[in-house]
Amino acid sequence: MTNSQLYQAIFHRRSIRKYDMNPLSDDTISKLQDYVALLKPLDNNIQYEIDYLRTDDVKNLLPIKAPHYICLYSQKEDNYLMNAGFLLQQIDLYLSVNNLGSCWVGMAKPSKGVPLVKNGLDFVIMLAFGNTSERVHRADRSEFKRNSLTEISSITGAEELLEAVRLAPSASNSQPWFFSGDVDEITVSRKKLSILRAPLYGKMNQIDIGIALCHLWLSFDQQGKGVSYNFREVVAPNGYEFMVKVIVG
Repeated sequence: MTNSQLYQAIFHRRSIRKYDMNPLSDDTISKLQDYVALLKPLDNNIQYEIDYLRTDDVKNLLPIKAPHYICLYSQKEDNYLMNAGFLLQQIDLYLSVNNLGSCWVGMAKPSKGVPLVKNGLDFVIMLAFGNTSERVHRADRSEFKRNSLTEISSITGAEELLEAVRLAPSASNSQPWFFSGDVDEITVSRKKLSILRAPLYGKMNQIDIGIALCHLWLSFDQQGKGVSYNFREVVAPNGYEFMVKVIVG
């Protein structure tokens, strides 16, 4: 699996909510596990672990039932939620490339008997996956319901770079991100939340930023550029809070 394949998947991936409940083959799961072992983290200092669950191992408050779930456990260090989004979005795109359905399930958690803490790491988020009778891919970009580039960025000359980021999935399609600065040093911020929305979206929107950062990394990679991340806070645009600065080179 190449980064270029993951990048191309961004432009036609769909969130799948109806699954064929027959389990995937052992070979398919084995290849997925081999890929997962090579994931690139956003922050190398955060320990995490991936577990594979079946339907009976999961309690989901939404009517999404899948034969398989990927469960991420993590240290609760600074930026761990962004790191979780960055990691699992690579898997989401991998599954799309392999014509498998997947969906982020923020309202799911391990069922009774499956630990919420594993090897000192806390449960964070799940990704449902499996075969489906639905279309796995969108026909074209017109099927995405997303904000325009001018609504999510003040950077000039970054249209091609940020198009992949614009299409990133987010909790309830909230699209909390904003990109400012310039194409060599991008400040990534997220919308400030009201008191009413903070309990639900405070966690999920940080994961969403990690998903967007995964798309941004792949977009830079497609241009042959590497990036690093600076978490030292700088001033964010009005109505937003700073998350990370992405530096080219």
